[in-house]
Amino acid sequence: MTQKYERLFVKDMPSCAGEFDSEGEQAGLELPDNLGEGHWLVNSKIVPESQINMSHIWVHPSEEPQHWVNPHVHDYDEVLIWTGGDPENPEDLGAEIYMDIEGERHIITTSGSVYIPAGTVHCPLGFTRVDRPFRFSALSLSPSYLSKPPTAAVSAS
Repeated sequence: MTQKYERLFVKDMPSCAGEFDSEGEQAGLELPDNLGEGHWLVNSKIVPESQINMSHIWVHPSEEPQHWVNPHVHDYDEVLIWTGGDPENPEDLGAEIYMDIEGERHIITTSGSVYIPAGTVHCPLGFTRVDRPFRFSALSLSPSYLSKPPTAAVSAS
């Protein structure tokens, strides 16, 4: 017997590799070796009623600085989330991340998130160091994912 809300549960997270073209994947940016495979947690392709999309990836230890994401912009709000993997000290990220918002550099060493309003240029994003695995998620307030390079956003305005 099929349950009424079974369609809303995601039990097989599809890979999201290759779907972040304006952020560097298709522009020849070599992804860091310490990234796991990215997966969609939800979007309108997986759950047609969804009005959001969310991805998830594990970031593994690295002693070398790693550039990950190029600057880009979205036409919708986004929340980026990073969560340390130590259950005894969940606030400690176990890494140092750098991220720019409109050219302003931020250094992150604790679990947390950042809210990025629609139209805000964000990134580059990368890791100065990663001492132990942590999770990185992106929650976008749009049913599907789309980003543009900052120059496209400026010329479209």
